[in-house]
Amino acid sequence: MPILLSDIFGNPNIGIYGLSNENFAIVPKGMSKSKIKRISDCLKVNVLETNLVDSRLIGIFLVANTKGMILPYIAQENEIEAIKSLSDINIGVLQDKNTALGNMILANDNGAIASSILSNRTIRKISDVLDVEVIKGKISNLPYVGSMALATNEGVLTHPYIADSEKKIISEVLKVEVTIGTINNGSRFIRSGLIANSKGAVVGYPTVGKELMILTRAIKVY
Repeated sequence: MPILLSDIFGNPNIGIYGLSNENFAIVPKGMSKSKIKRISDCLKVNVLETNLVDSRLIGIFLVANTKGMILPYIAQENEIEAIKSLSDINIGVLQDKNTALGNMILANDNGAIASSILSNRTIRKISDVLDVEVIKGKISNLPYVGSMALATNEGVLTHPYIADSEKKIISEVLKVEVTIGTINNGSRFIRSGLIANSKGAVVGYPTVGKELMILTRAIKVY
């Protein structure tokens, strides 16, 4: 089951609620066990249920690859401990006023693109935790690179109005091909409708056939 059409709490914007790397996925508390199992089977990972910042909107606050995970300073200690229970993954807490980190960082195991509004000190911290090169960038001349694209180790699906120069930087840093598309029947904010790794993808249920075809080509899940 490489692609699963789904929702979380009835909302097709599943990417705001969760995320996945190659080894595990994180979703909010309160989901049905059957839905969690379907997500686990699709992505071929174990799934942790937890909230973050006392919120279900995990995907907005978290960034992860298989080497590390970035959390905002407003995360609570018990939430951090719950995430640490997943594995010995390196966890970093950013002391930065910008807390919606999932909207501001696009990463895989090869590199990361970070919002141009983040400080150089924050960029260095991200690089240390994720153990990759981090470059500041934009998509469609906007700094919210994490919300406008999704990256796996196989490819990137991104906002259709990305500039060629922005696309080139992302491809060079993340070392994968960048494909333009939409999700959830026309949404340009790719991350909001998608949870994926190199083994599978969970997408919002309104996503139509053409979008699914582009997605499978972009991140190579069939």
